[in-house]
Amino acid sequence: MLAGALASGALTFLGCSPSGAPEAEEEQAKNNSPRTSTSRLAMTVYRDPSCGCCQNWAKIARDAGYQVSVRDDQDMPGVKRRLGVPEALASCHTAEVDGLVIEGHVPLEEVARLIRERPAGVKGIAVPGMPIGSPGMEVPDGTIQSFQVIAFDGAGNVSVFRT
Repeated sequence: MLAGALASGALTFLGCSPSGAPEAEEEQAKNNSPRTSTSRLAMTVYRDPSCGCCQNWAKIARDAGYQVSVRDDQDMPGVKRRLGVPEALASCHTAEVDGLVIEGHVPLEEVARLIRERPAGVKGIAVPGMPIGSPGMEVPDGTIQSFQVIAFDGAGNVSVFRT
């Protein structure tokens, strides 16, 4: 079932403060936001120089608070192999952040969740292919194809991270 979903997807395409006072509660909410928890994290995005949507996703990551650097690389299959991205999960760009791998148009809230939760054995997460309406692949009419976020480990095993 997961293989079918992957194939289909590929084809379509934190802080502490005293509580009690409203100001303290507001500060606590700010400290727990994804932007605050990621604002100091460096992210490297590797992309093929001929792909434009990768820059869109990198801008979304910057807007979410990551310190993003974009590196053009003609050998994206080599980058993916080096970082351990399973072939079936490939997309157009690959990112590294905080020792984790992000493949493709993954929503930034899922990146923040991966960094926060660090599930045992998970090397990275991916959105295979380039689904319309995923972050960086938005279209004027607002169409959004359904997609899953898939987790993978160093041995190439995969599981659903978010449906």
